Order: sequence, then C-alpha cells, then structure tokens
Amino acid sequence: MIEEFVRNVLFEDIGRGDLYSLVEPAVEASASIIAKSSGVVAGQIYLNALAKIKDIDILWLKSDGDNFVAGDIIAKLSADSHALLQTERSMLDMLLHASSIATLTAKYVKVLQPYNIKLLDTRKTRPLLRGFEKYATRTGGAINHRMGLDDCLMLKDTHLKTINNLDEYMKHARAKIPFTCKIEIEIEDFDMAKRAMSVGADIIMCDNMAIKEIKKVVEFKNKNYPHILIEASGNITLDTLEDYAQSGIDALSAGSIVHQANWLDMSMKMN
Repeated sequence: MIEEFVRNVLFEDIGRGDLYSLVEPAVEASASIIAKSSGVVAGQIYLNALAKIKDIDILWLKSDGDNFVAGDIIAKLSADSHALLQTERSMLDMLLHASSIATLTAKYVKVLQPYNIKLLDTRKTRPLLRGFEKYATRTGGAINHRMGLDDCLMLKDTHLKTINNLDEYMKHARAKIPFTCKIEIEIEDFDMAKRAMSVGADIIMCDNMAIKEIKKVVEFKNKNYPHILIEASGNITLDTLEDYAQSGIDALSAGSIVHQANWLDMSMKMN
C-alpha cells in the first residue's frame, strides 16, 4: 500500500514527464533536507519507498519520532540530478504533512502523559489519506482508534436514532460481529451512559459533555461496571486537555491532531 501511495504521489506531480529533464542530461548530485522550524519527524517509511522507486540513496540523520530544531539536517540524499529534482516536492510534501501531524500529536501526548491517559486519533482524516495520517499520529505518540467501519462497532447518536430496541440490537450484534470486536456507544448525558453500560457496551464515548458530567459517568462506571472503558471526545483542545485528563477517563480522542496541524517548514538544498 505504501509503494502504491507513493507512486500515485509521484504521478500527480510528474504526470507525463518532467520537462526539465528533456533539456540536459542528468549529472550525479547530492542534496540535504534541512529543517527551518522545530518539530517531530514523521514520513521516513514513505520517503524510503520513494527513494527505492527512483534509485535515490538516503542517509537519515533524524528518524521517525525524533525531535528536530531549525537548522538541523533531517536527511542527506544522493542520486542523479533528474531524480532529485523530480521528487523534491513530493518528498517534502509527505515529510511536512506527516511531521506536522506528529508534532501536534506529541504536544497532546506530553500533556496527557502524567495522567496515564491514552490519546486516540479519529476518522476525521482527508479522503484517501487515512493510512498516511494515522501513521503520522502514531509516530507522534497517539494510538490509532478505528481505521474504518470494520474493526469496531460504534453506535453514534445517528445510529441510535435508527434502533428501536437497544437491548435486542446488542444481542443480535454480539451474535454476528467477530468475537474479538468491541462495541462502543456514544453518549451525551449521564442517563444515556447508564443505559449504554446496562446493555453491555465495552466502551463508552462521552461526546461533547461537560467535565462535571463526565466525572459522574466515571464514578458510576467505577462502582458498577469497572471493566468498561471511558473515552472523551468532542472539541477538546490543548487548552482544555488537562482538565479532561483529570476527569478519570481512560482515553481521549481528538480529530484536531490531524485537521488543526499547521505545516512546519523544511527545504531541500542541492549541494
């Protein structure tokens, strides 16, 4: 999948061919990818796949998950000049996109670490970039939530509107979904939380709930259903993150680590 993704990235930019390469023959060349801001590296496995396709040698001075500051050399490249110039934009775009997400994710993880709260990503990803963006969040220290509709049964408010009898639905679900599959139910208030626990949910998602209300849910869960996991979600930012972490939840999911990640600054310089 990674190689196919990278080939599509290259085709998007090179198209039917690079006009520059029509003018002069290639020469042996080298280049460096240099950081112009601070962050966390992500994208290494994608650039390695690109390098293999285009016969580029990469020496990584910083690897996935490493911190960097402005002025650091991330990687050194050597190949013929056409290969380097044709792939410059694609390499930087993948590295910048992934590193930007990993950098913001790492900031969230740092806040949650003292509370032993897991940071989860979401399905709020750009179309056809889910694997790439979830790889980036994982590099930054998050844990992947659902990759799609096929690895966990989640009943959101929209699903619940279509279910007439939740007890019966849960019985049918347990009989049909894989044995190892969990069921997560989204709730919006304390009463719905009690209902979801009573019908056998494995995970309760407190969506857009006040912290005071979440604490009530956690207290009730600890007393009556200690095996159930509690996740908080919904418009949680770096500013409010620690307040949620202190509520007693097990995990916190945030789409913002992807869609609010501001791009870093890197460039490729020919030697």
